Amino acid sequence: MSEIAMNAAHMIDMLPDPDKNLAYELIKKLVLAWDPDFTKLTTEEAKQLEEAKGSGFVDAEEIDWSKIGHE
Repeated sequence: MSEIAMNAAHMIDMLPDPDKNLAYELIKKLVLAWDPDFTKLTTEEAKQLEEAKGSGFVDAEEIDWSKIGHE
């Protein structure tokens, strides 16, 4: 989690419960406006994906799933 996200979470935690819900709904609305179907990668997710690809990542289409668990 980024430092900004952690700071935001800590600040939201200081609020009374009704205000926590308001802050949560605002954040949810902002995230949905940015990515309505949750398909965009964050900078950190993109970095992790590139690292995974460089470390022997295998495409699911390259796997013969019929042989998995049948040894």
